[in-house]
Amino acid sequence: MTLKTRTALVTGSTSGIGLAIARAFAAEGANIVLNGFGKPEEIEQARTAIESEFGVRALYSGADMSKPAEIGAMVRDAQECFGSLDVLVNNAGIQFVSPIEEFPTEKWEQIIAINLSSAFHAMHAAIPGMKARGWGRIINTASAHSLVASPFKSAYVAAKHGIAGLTKTAALELAPHKVTVNCISPGYVWTPLVEAQIPDTMKARNLTKEQVIEEVLLKAQPTKEFVTVDQVAALAVFLCSDAASQITGANIPMDGGWTAQ
Repeated sequence: MTLKTRTALVTGSTSGIGLAIARAFAAEGANIVLNGFGKPEEIEQARTAIESEFGVRALYSGADMSKPAEIGAMVRDAQECFGSLDVLVNNAGIQFVSPIEEFPTEKWEQIIAINLSSAFHAMHAAIPGMKARGWGRIINTASAHSLVASPFKSAYVAAKHGIAGLTKTAALELAPHKVTVNCISPGYVWTPLVEAQIPDTMKARNLTKEQVIEEVLLKAQPTKEFVTVDQVAALAVFLCSDAASQITGANIPMDGGWTAQ
């Protein structure tokens, strides 16, 4: 399988799952648009590494995923630079852990905007070009929390359940146009996002760091292992292949058996 001549935009791709997906697409020959926050020198290092290692072009967009106008401009810039946008991975996400009655309203709005609404705005901008070309792949990074809930994560769970519904709706609309839309629902992946939520979970549940890892994060996963970013990236690559052309509207768990319980 090759993605040569294709262009892939991966939101939230300056680290973690998104960067692994971007690098996996580049390894298949796709030009890449990175997006996300971070230290400028580290982002530039990641961008140039993709170009030098895989012989493709890689651009960086600092679009704020809470701002629809910036999302639309990022998609247009990708199309103008590379001639098309063929693969869209909506991966940007943030987390905040708190009981509902103490959940800051601004955090709720921010999580819904970045984890859910940003995917709609990116799809809204990218779909016309995909339909016109008669080919496209949209992959939404959901979560096991798109299928089940956990306490103290109301906004995140609501957003991820919304992503699953958005994926199904878009898949039905785009099926006649050879554009597939799927979501990948990982369990706990060891990323900066997961690591950053540990202190909040420690506070909310009055646990040590070790207890959070063993009794909260990995408790739900029968394999007792974290999912790796490379495993998620490999599934994303497969979903872009011809072999996956009849997979659309799917929510694919990759959670060590969590949601089988």
